[in-house]
Amino acid sequence: MELFNYEFLKLTWWLFVGILLIGFAVMDGFDMGVAAWLPFLGKTDDERRVIINTVGPVWEGNQTWLITAGGAIFAAWPLVYAAAFSGMYIALLLVLFALFFRPVGFDYRSKLTNASWRSTWDWALFAGGVIPSLVFGVAFGNLLLGLPFHYDETLRSFYTGSFWDLLNPFALLCGVVSLSMLMTHGAIYLQLRTDAHVQARAKKAAQWMGLVFIISFAVAGLWVAYGIDGYILTSHQDFNAALNPLSKTVSISSGAWLNNYQSYPWMMAAPLIGFLGMMFALLNAKFKNEGLAFIGSSLSIAGVILTAGFSMFPFVMPSATDPVSSLTMWDAVSSKKTMGIMLVVTLIFLPLILFYTSWVFSVLRGKVTLQTIQDHTNSMY
Repeated sequence: MELFNYEFLKLTWWLFVGILLIGFAVMDGFDMGVAAWLPFLGKTDDERRVIINTVGPVWEGNQTWLITAGGAIFAAWPLVYAAAFSGMYIALLLVLFALFFRPVGFDYRSKLTNASWRSTWDWALFAGGVIPSLVFGVAFGNLLLGLPFHYDETLRSFYTGSFWDLLNPFALLCGVVSLSMLMTHGAIYLQLRTDAHVQARAKKAAQWMGLVFIISFAVAGLWVAYGIDGYILTSHQDFNAALNPLSKTVSISSGAWLNNYQSYPWMMAAPLIGFLGMMFALLNAKFKNEGLAFIGSSLSIAGVILTAGFSMFPFVMPSATDPVSSLTMWDAVSSKKTMGIMLVVTLIFLPLILFYTSWVFSVLRGKVTLQTIQDHTNSMY
């Protein structure tokens, strides 16, 4: 009896990709959220340096979650990687160029004392936090709508949309969900890591932005239920068979993205965690239980990503122009050998990465204050 059959590997890598996306949103999400607040919550240069130094030592490590998630999609779902990265090329370049501001912004912002110089980099860091947060939400929104791509009989992929087509009302609403979620997460992190005026402003910002998230997430859920069509896999090839994305039939109907919740009621836990996690976070942030608030916002992020994943399951990248060309977790994957090797490597190294990350944050725990900046003005960002 084989250790891992193909069906098990496909399910496992669907789960692992989800875990990596959650890890990226939780870990890199708070420093993008912090950057988005930088020009508004720091009223003086020293206060802005306080904000920057809450994430300065850890943002590069957090960024590896994005790189790892992208690499996992490339290795586990090569057809998804090819179709998505070619079709949404301009959007992904926009994210990449925005992320360029982060390393140079952190490293060069405080090299000169000139106010204009520092203000320019503050807004550059703001762009590096806001643009990716918004675009990632827009991307998920377009996945729920279906992307305009298809395969021909030789399995060549053709994308027939444009960048501007991605900026439709539903996708922009999903962008608001993503941006408000990560800005709330960042504000709670600032409340945890700062004191005095910055902490007070972060507390207020978290309450307001958390409310925006709850409302926008609820509206997006109603829109999915009643305003857009979902996809249903009506037939498929053997889960252990050779791969061919065109060897299935797909139907489309209104509200079909809710079918999984009827078939598997336990999946309702995901949207509930999305809402309740944020409410828990805002309640604890209000009463200055910052550690519990951060856990709550992290759970809310996990709930939102799982909601999208559970709604679309088993679809990964639906096609709006040819539903049969839609990519699922069953037919968009790598070979069995590739996925098996990846699984073994992940089981070895993922615990080590989690252990190292936990150790880094335990070493860097504590608050960054104005006094900290003044005492180490030449060695901090």
